[in-house]
Amino acid sequence: MSYLWRFVARQPLLAVRSQQLASLSTVTANAPDPAQLEDFRTRESNPVSHGRSHLSRFYSIPIDVRKQIFAHGGLPKSFEKQTKTFNETCLMVREPAIELIGYLNGTDFQKPVNRFVLYGKDGAGKSLVLAHLLHYGSSQKFVLVHVPWVPNWMKRAKETANSSTREGCLDLPLDAAAWLVHFKNQNAKLLSELDLKTSREYVWSKREVTQAGAPLMELVEHGINRAKFSCDTVAVLLRELKEQSTQGKAKTMVVIDGFNAFFHDKTRLQTENKVRITPDKMTLTQPFLDITRADWCNGVCILAVDRMALTEDRMESELPMYQLRREGFEHLDPFVPIRVDNYSEEEYHSCIQYYLNRKWIQTTEPGFDRELEFLSGKNPFKLMQLSAGL
Repeated sequence: MSYLWRFVARQPLLAVRSQQLASLSTVTANAPDPAQLEDFRTRESNPVSHGRSHLSRFYSIPIDVRKQIFAHGGLPKSFEKQTKTFNETCLMVREPAIELIGYLNGTDFQKPVNRFVLYGKDGAGKSLVLAHLLHYGSSQKFVLVHVPWVPNWMKRAKETANSSTREGCLDLPLDAAAWLVHFKNQNAKLLSELDLKTSREYVWSKREVTQAGAPLMELVEHGINRAKFSCDTVAVLLRELKEQSTQGKAKTMVVIDGFNAFFHDKTRLQTENKVRITPDKMTLTQPFLDITRADWCNGVCILAVDRMALTEDRMESELPMYQLRREGFEHLDPFVPIRVDNYSEEEYHSCIQYYLNRKWIQTTEPGFDRELEFLSGKNPFKLMQLSAGL
């Protein structure tokens, strides 16, 4: 009797489960065949070989390369979360990246550095184009000087302290030390191969000295271990890289996202008297402005301007002239502007196919892709948001 009661009680549950399995089978049967979706991918994972034949296709970044270049920043948080879900890091080969790679392949590095400025609407993919170029630079043995997002220093500084070397300025010791860790992670292997040495002696205190001829990595380690001197270490490191690149000992690629934040009126940082400071009163600002001048060679500067990089009073126009303001525009002039647009028709189709392949979109309704196209306006970030889970 007890056995019969348990059997009868389970019947509704079994019926519901059978309906769920039948529904899942229907969705699986109607799902696109993975073999038909492979036209959105390319097997060429080396960005040096990317050309126009790879446009609008996704390529996979190897795990070891991802850990080396992007372990401490460089990928937008929403995109990074998605890559963990998909269990792979794939970037789309887009027109701005191919255009820049073409310029770099034809550059005479004995001439003063070229400056390229990426601009475009919010969410159009400027940061991911920079990520593509970082992978290219690493593959071409450039020393990477990469700032993932400048506004982090102006809005969310970990700690501030009065500078001992520049009166009236603030140090960001923990942020500078974190950037040096990022620099070390990206370049440690290459610096050991190049065997770069310091060109002069640097005295930090009565007991702490970096001797002339010391390995450049020793300088980096000093800034990491002694956060008190990390901002000054960053300044010394970038000056050494400029000099040694000019001497032909190394090639340097400067990649900075949110560069226009350096020319904003104010930051959220305050002095002891609760007065908000301007970016030029941060000791981290000047070294990165110095390395983006055209007074050195054997390198390249790839910068991105973004409306979201400003702490407040965002400009309506995304054009570099407005985002950089007069001071920033004159600092970079002359430069080559590179526009990053929303997805083209082919890029949009490729992205939808990728989401279907990853089971990020599961639907059998006809016209769903046109609905997403209308709602997102083919903006990459909006499309990512619309297709994300609740």
